[in-house]
Amino acid sequence: MTEPVILVTCSGLSNTGKLTGQAGMVARQRCPGSVEACIPAHRLPASLSGRIVALDGCEDACALKKLRENRVEPDLHVVATECGVVKNGMAEPRFAEIERLAGAVIEAIRSGQQPGVHHPSGP
Repeated sequence: MTEPVILVTCSGLSNTGKLTGQAGMVARQRCPGSVEACIPAHRLPASLSGRIVALDGCEDACALKKLRENRVEPDLHVVATECGVVKNGMAEPRFAEIERLAGAVIEAIRSGQQPGVHHPSGP
C-alpha cells in the first residue's frame, strides 16, 4: 500500500480556486484509503508528512507557493486550467468541472504523474 496523500488546495475566490477545494473533497470521498486530507493552503499545519499534492486553480499557483514558503516541495502539482477548466471570474464551479478536476487528481495520484504528462512506452 502506498503512503496516503495530503491535498493542499489554493481555495481562492475565483471559480477555479473554489473548484480546487470542491474537487479535493470529491477525490477524498472517492479514495478514502489514498487521500488522507484536503487542506486549504491558507490553513497549512506547522508540519506535513506523506505524499503532498498541490492542487491549484490557475497558473498563479497559490497552493504551490504557500507550500514552498513553508519549505515543502509537493510530490505532484495539478492545475485546474491545465486540465481544461476555464477561469471565469467568481462564478460557482459547475458539476462537470468538479468531476473533471477530481478525476485528474485521482489519476495523478494513481499514476504518480502530473496530468497531461505522457511518457513513451519502453521497448
